[in-house]
Amino acid sequence: MKFVTIFCLLICAPSLLFADEVTAKREGKQMVIRSGEKEILRYQAEPGDLPRPEISQKFIRGGYIQSIHTPAGKLVTDDFPADHLHHHGVWSPWTKTEFEGRHPDFWNMGDGTGSVEFVALNDVWQKDGKAGFTARHQFIDLSATPPKVVLLETWEVGVSTTGETHVIDFTSTQSCATPSPLKLPEYHYGGFGFRGNAAWNGPANCEFLSASGLTDRVKLNTSRERWCWVGGKVDGETCGVTILCHPANFRFPQPVRANPDQPFFCFAPQQLGEMEIVPGEKYVARYRLVVADGKPDAKAAETWWQEYAKVR
Repeated sequence: MKFVTIFCLLICAPSLLFADEVTAKREGKQMVIRSGEKEILRYQAEPGDLPRPEISQKFIRGGYIQSIHTPAGKLVTDDFPADHLHHHGVWSPWTKTEFEGRHPDFWNMGDGTGSVEFVALNDVWQKDGKAGFTARHQFIDLSATPPKVVLLETWEVGVSTTGETHVIDFTSTQSCATPSPLKLPEYHYGGFGFRGNAAWNGPANCEFLSASGLTDRVKLNTSRERWCWVGGKVDGETCGVTILCHPANFRFPQPVRANPDQPFFCFAPQQLGEMEIVPGEKYVARYRLVVADGKPDAKAAETWWQEYAKVR
């Protein structure tokens, strides 16, 4: 019976037997997730050194995904891009806010009114062919005297691979750190953000495909989508990331921000009007990133989303 079982696995699903182990390991100030020797993801925990000497110290930060690679090793993210130094691979600060009568901006760090700080790694795990970690952050109102913690945030990140795709599950849970709510007025970006490879800079170099079939970023901007592929060519080959929005998310399907010039994408529920994160209630945002080489496949993306929608 064991021989028959192993034979069936060899014929029907050889990748299950020979897939490289997915590992998570702390390396200095970063958490690195690999499939065998191939790097998938780097999370910046404590702030690292700025990549260029001309960048102001105001932009130093941790608590974000610094890089993501495809199965073929193509880099699909950017970090500290020259045109938007506050952009990173994957990060999740709020932009236009109101807190106790002040207006800290946790996104545009160069303004010096708000920041998001790494606090701790609570858990690093490997199980059932997956690996991941749990990290804690805090949102700081720098416009207060002294600075004041506004939100407490927990990230849960889990990574798996099929060999043809890398799958990154992302959950952000935010709660108030004080008896005061954080008000989020209507605004066109803020929240879960993705910044693509520098090779995709410029209107002609970054491509999109959404669940509603939109490929024009002007038409895509502000549309409500359950998933969207963002990509372009890296070293002459097309690759990209399909970002899936979980149906349990607030105001699903959430409206999106697609920058007209840069390879930037954001799910922004506050586009639909003011919202609040209030004491005693948790704001939970869940997304799945499917990272792959090659051109986008709408049918495959819809199948990925249908599968993700069943995850509770």
